[in-house]
Amino acid sequence: MHYFAGIDIGSTAIKIAIVDESGELIGDKISASGSMFYKYAKEALAELLSELDIAQESLVYTVATGYGRKLFKEANEKISEITANAIGARAAAKIEGAQEIKTIINIGGQDSKAISLDSEGNVVNFAMNDRCAAGTGKFLDVVALKLEIGVDELGEYHFKSQGTPLSINSTCAVFAESEIIGLLGNDYSIEDIVAGVHYSIARRIIKLVKRVGIKEGIYFDGGPALNMGLVNAIENELTKEIFIPKYPQITTAFGAAILASESYEYLEK
Repeated sequence: MHYFAGIDIGSTAIKIAIVDESGELIGDKISASGSMFYKYAKEALAELLSELDIAQESLVYTVATGYGRKLFKEANEKISEITANAIGARAAAKIEGAQEIKTIINIGGQDSKAISLDSEGNVVNFAMNDRCAAGTGKFLDVVALKLEIGVDELGEYHFKSQGTPLSINSTCAVFAESEIIGLLGNDYSIEDIVAGVHYSIARRIIKLVKRVGIKEGIYFDGGPALNMGLVNAIENELTKEIFIPKYPQITTAFGAAILASESYEYLEK
């Protein structure tokens, strides 16, 4: 049996997906990027292969993607995360019985993206915000730290908010952080602040999506897609339902693994 790997080396996390000859996802792993992308990516891949009891020689093709893709020297191929994300999103949606994907929202550790696809799954347009952390996963980490709660608790606090979500207008993460400190000082509840943060991120994301065109069949991935409070805010701002995959963090790695299997099949012909 031959196996294929997709390695998504992001700014904050390394995501790895392994598929078999039929393109079925058989294993995945997420680990911190740290300061040594190449070293940690190699270690994470070795650990995953060991956990799956797959010999190194059975891994016949590897595709690297993401922020640090050029650093993974052993990769047979390196592709843009935009392409890998599109492939992975369509595959995941099909597996989970969702409608055809036409729009992808991806929120990563330090950037956010909106991708528009045609009916064949080709990328026709995309927009990215990598200049400010206020609309990213990193900002959610900072907010949780300032509020002294776990980042995985943000969704729970969101749904406990009783009033109109607070307005957080700063477009820079540093100023937004100061704004949150000010709200705490004025005795606003953590619940209302969290809801305000989610809606402020949602509004930034909607602006990004509008740049590529909002089309039905909206897919949301990346670590922040696990935050149901943020999902709720984006859906309310869009006034549309969005699809969240079972494993939103590994969509791009999954897409790279699928491409690895297709590339190997093409070379073998």
